[in-house]
Amino acid sequence: MTVQAFEILVVRHGKTTWNLEKRLQGRRDIPLSDEGFAQLAGKRPPQAFASIPWYVSPLLRAQQTAKALGINDFITTEALIEMNWGDWEGERLPELRRRLGPAMQQEEDKGLDLSPPNGESPRQVRTRILTWLQTAGFATEKIGLVTHKGVIRALLSEALDWQMLEACPVKIRWDQALLFRCSAEGIELLDYNIPLDSSG
Repeated sequence: MTVQAFEILVVRHGKTTWNLEKRLQGRRDIPLSDEGFAQLAGKRPPQAFASIPWYVSPLLRAQQTAKALGINDFITTEALIEMNWGDWEGERLPELRRRLGPAMQQEEDKGLDLSPPNGESPRQVRTRILTWLQTAGFATEKIGLVTHKGVIRALLSEALDWQMLEACPVKIRWDQALLFRCSAEGIELLDYNIPLDSSG
């Protein structure tokens, strides 16, 4: 039976070399770095979410993160894939700003509608993830996601009515979890910066 409201524990993947280099990864299938694996070593989802269905991005770094957290039984879904940064994938923002100048500033001033050439906007990411959450027909009152910063920011934009024209209203620790609630009323942020449990 499909539930009408459910909680969503969301975990971002561990670090990759491109994260450390501050490159826009997007759909590039970059694996976790040694530091990323070390960051996850001995970590597990909070006990209250230990035995829930998990859904994971198809990209390698997300699947490696799930397995490192002891989540071996999961479903991959395209809805959770990272934002497509198009022609900007592999770039660093400071270099893009220097090279593109005012044109880059005009894009960034669009907030949710920033659109990299041959990529997708944060608003499109938000539509993608919300459509999936509203139509997947979950049968449990709690689910878990292992996904990407762009997807999580899209959820935050909906929950906080954040247009991405300024810094996020809440300061997120990307190595910790967030908890949302999805219902007919929309998406609500229940908690954030939730530490992962230690298995040691």
